[in-house]
Amino acid sequence: MSSFKIAVFLSGNGSNLQSLIDTKKINNDHSLNISVVFSNNKNALGIKRAKENNIPFFTLDPKKFNSREAFDEAIIDKLKDFDFDLLVLAGYMRILSEKFVKTYEDKIINLHPSLLPKYPGLNTHEKIIENKEIHHGATVHFVDSGLDTGQIIGYSKFEVNDYDLTSLEQKVHEIEHKLLPLICSLIKNDEIKFIDKILTINGLEYSNGKEYIF
Repeated sequence: MSSFKIAVFLSGNGSNLQSLIDTKKINNDHSLNISVVFSNNKNALGIKRAKENNIPFFTLDPKKFNSREAFDEAIIDKLKDFDFDLLVLAGYMRILSEKFVKTYEDKIINLHPSLLPKYPGLNTHEKIIENKEIHHGATVHFVDSGLDTGQIIGYSKFEVNDYDLTSLEQKVHEIEHKLLPLICSLIKNDEIKFIDKILTINGLEYSNGKEYIF
């Protein structure tokens, strides 16, 4: 099987990058490769993870650009040096410009810490606590020009028993670290297809994504 290459964007800890690295090591899967890691934060722990695992990386400071569009154009230019089949936003805390999304249309997925379409954007755990939601979880979706509005691919949830911020964050991370590698593997194996805005998983159509239970 030919190698399937992933570009990973992150802004901080990079624990979901680590989950992809660990999945490859555990499964000894040499057909799944991370070809490059990018961060808008040169001090991100995720960059250290890339270094430790000999993964190519680069960083750019958005403060040095006049606009989001100019920043994203610089990223696009740098990405020309790397080959990848899928671009994964794994804790990337910036909204992509419309040009960026169109450049890599239907090749970008995002991992979001809520059960979309509920609670797009930031502070999802706080909103769960504030609204005393019964369930919380994580969602992987294709990226479009809206804020967390793209086609949902898959999600996983748990019942909230403790409205404690640290506890919720930990449980969501546990789900994310299973959900993201699984979705990437399914895309790699061509089991997930997104053609003409129609999502199919193993030949079945899913308009609102598929639930995965871990």
